[in-house]
Parts: sequence; structure tokens; C-alpha cells
Amino acid sequence: MTVYIAVVEHNSLVRAAKALGTSAAAVSRQVAALEDHVGARLLNRTTRRLSLTDVGRDYFGRAKQILSDVAEAEAVAGESAAQPIGLLRISAPLSFGINRLSRWLPDFIAAYPRLRLELDLTDRQVDLANDGIDVAVRIARRPAATNVIARRINSVHRVVCASPAYLSRRGCPQVPGDLVDHDILSYSYLSTGNQWDFRDTGGNESQVRVRASVLASSGDMLCELAARGAGIVNEPDFMVERHIEAGSLTPILTNWTSESFNVYVLYLSRKFLSAKVRVFIDYLQRMEGTSHSTDWSASVD
Repeated sequence: MTVYIAVVEHNSLVRAAKALGTSAAAVSRQVAALEDHVGARLLNRTTRRLSLTDVGRDYFGRAKQILSDVAEAEAVAGESAAQPIGLLRISAPLSFGINRLSRWLPDFIAAYPRLRLELDLTDRQVDLANDGIDVAVRIARRPAATNVIARRINSVHRVVCASPAYLSRRGCPQVPGDLVDHDILSYSYLSTGNQWDFRDTGGNESQVRVRASVLASSGDMLCELAARGAGIVNEPDFMVERHIEAGSLTPILTNWTSESFNVYVLYLSRKFLSAKVRVFIDYLQRMEGTSHSTDWSASVD
């Protein structure tokens, strides 16, 4: 497994052999023996390049996780204190990583100095087993994956905001329907497309089809544009809170609530949860539990 993983990661028999301190011929024999053992071709090999078969790609992710677990088990067994140790691979949405994890991880790193972190910040759905991910953070109404454990740790609310300069220039919307007459900065991958859904304190619902003057795949980009007076955004609270605290964005339509989502941590179903995953989940849950937003209930004229 170790030799096979080295070949895949270096994409070369020669480079893998050099990293392992052996010969390319020995590496080739090891890979061939592994393929004979599992009864399937793992690599397509030509004189110029290597490529993974579908079976090889799945085997790579699982083998990497197995070896990581073995290394951790041996390290813990050899330690007098069971301190989390080794490499912890974390996947999280890009904006959540920038606006939340970047603030929280320094204390986590200081608390567990024998852990090394590898962060995969992406909005795509990851396959924990095949991608070698130990724990993933995802924001959704409900978890999409069915082959993992999903623990809800908090909720996220969308907040409609604009800069004071924009509101002074264009006026402040009083009801959701007023948004059709404003410059809208919209997220490309919003699940409801160009429809923004609202509910007031009395339970009345309102759906507004907005026309975006700017459509972008980055919510952080939209928040920066809004803070500079380009229009109105409807983004998660963790993305707009620093702008609101700084006064560069002002919440509007505060008598109405927009969409809410859940924050989940996902990890593979195992009888024994590894120490490194357990301490990260506990830490994240503690941080999400203590996170707070500015009181945005005051209406804006």
C-alpha cells in the first residue's frame, strides 16, 4: 500500500522509487504484486505516463486512510499520553473556511501541537473515503451524503444587507417586493436561483424574483462589492457579520427572515472514532456554540 500510494502521489515509478529509497524495478514489482493480490488492475501504465483505473482511484483513497489509521494507532500505543497526533485532513466550504476556520484554528493548533492540518476549501461535495478526508464541514438544509455520520452543530441564517451609502442613494426597501427596483448582487449557486424567499414575524411568506446586476460564484466577492456601495446582498451571517460590525454593511428587511441552513460535520461511520477527529469535532462544536452575531433586530428607515 505504501509503495502504491507513493507511485500515485508522485505520478511516476522513478520518482516514487527515489522517495522510498529503492529502485524503479522494485517499485514496479511491488505494484504488480499488489494488483495480483487484489485481483484487479490499479494503474494503466505506458512508457510515457501513468493513470489510475476506477478501481485504483477507490483503492488509493481507502489505502491512504488505512495507513493513516495504522500510523495513528502505533503512535498512540507508543505514547504514555493519548494526545492526538498525525495528519488531520479537513474539508470545508471556501467562505466558511475564510470567515470562521481562519479565526478558530490558531487556538486549535496551539492546543494540539502534534497534529498537522491539511485544509481542502471547496464548495463541491467530497467523498470522504475516496478523497482521503477525515472530517468535512458542510452547510445545507439537510446532509446529502448517506454513507457518513452527519452531526449538526449550528445553524446559519441569510441576512439581506447594503452599504449605508447605497441606502442613502437608492433608499431602503421596506418589504421584500421592493427589491425588484434595486441593484442585486446574487450568488451563482443559490439553490433557489433568482428567487429569494422570506417569512415575516407573523408567518406570512413572500417570494421575490430578483434580477441580478452582478452574479458571482464567490459570496465574499459579493460582500466586498456591497460594502463599497454596489448593491444589495443576501448572504450567510458568518460572511456579513464583520462588515456589519465595521459599519460598512447595514441589515435591511429586519422584520423578515430569509433562508436558514444547518452546519454539519461529516465523518466516516466507524466503531471507534479517531482521537484527532474527535477533538476537532468537539472544538468546532464549542466554537460554533460560542459564536454570536450582532443584534440586527432594529429596523432601518
